[in-house]
Amino acid sequence: MFTLPETRFDFAGDEYIYAEISREMGLASNFKALAITNELRKRNIPGLIDICPANASYLVRFNPEIISSQDLLDYLIEIDITKSNVAELNLSTRIVEIPTWYDDPITRSYSERFASRHQHPGLSDFDFVMKCNGFTDKAAFIQAHSSTPYFITMVGYIPGTSWEFPLGTTNEEILQAPKYLSPRSKTPNRAIGLGGAFNAIYPVDSPGSYQLIGMSAVPVYDKERRYPELCDYVLAKPGDIWRHRPIDEAEYWQIVADVEKGTYTYRTRDVEFSPKEYLLRGKAYIALLMEGF
Repeated sequence: MFTLPETRFDFAGDEYIYAEISREMGLASNFKALAITNELRKRNIPGLIDICPANASYLVRFNPEIISSQDLLDYLIEIDITKSNVAELNLSTRIVEIPTWYDDPITRSYSERFASRHQHPGLSDFDFVMKCNGFTDKAAFIQAHSSTPYFITMVGYIPGTSWEFPLGTTNEEILQAPKYLSPRSKTPNRAIGLGGAFNAIYPVDSPGSYQLIGMSAVPVYDKERRYPELCDYVLAKPGDIWRHRPIDEAEYWQIVADVEKGTYTYRTRDVEFSPKEYLLRGKAYIALLMEGF
């Protein structure tokens, strides 16, 4: 019923194989990339050093003194064939709540600071995103953004950066915005940005070009590893489903204080995600999956 893209494999130097499932971002391609890379980890192939899934591709690094490039390619082709059936792509994953302070003064101050690099210097990033998506009412925009769950398609760029793609939306419903004309030299830690159809939470203070729409009250990166939900220092795992819960200023600062004291507990729920059911039922399947969360 669903035809998944055929993967193209390329050797990259002596230690890498790059697998391109699609040149365009699509959830079906991402589901396949995650299923393949998860299977690779399970097999524990000798000589395989690193596995890096991306939006519609993945990269593997290997030790050519332990496994030849051709032998590894044979493994990849075999796995690729088994994961070309959408019914074989099921994921054991989790839903994660991100308490979000929308249209906050912190990100507004960055809008003002870097207005000269923006398409519309007279608007804050938040107001610009509203305008791009046809909203005139702030509450309606926040409802649209926070009621949409987001699928973590990949983690990277800056360690811990989460790439969130909307689930259960039609193309007409997807919230989108262009990036800055010229990147900011600084973006605050935990700022939530929108670029194209993707959300990203900045894990540390860093340059950036996504339009800033709010602040996460919880960290997505913690070098001190104080929280069990942050595996290998980062919160995001490819395949996670994140939901932004709107909060006000008082709750934001209370959560920040709890985080600093080490008493905050992330709200999560383990779920089984079926790409086949999602591709068949879309929004109805996501509503069932998210029920009660």
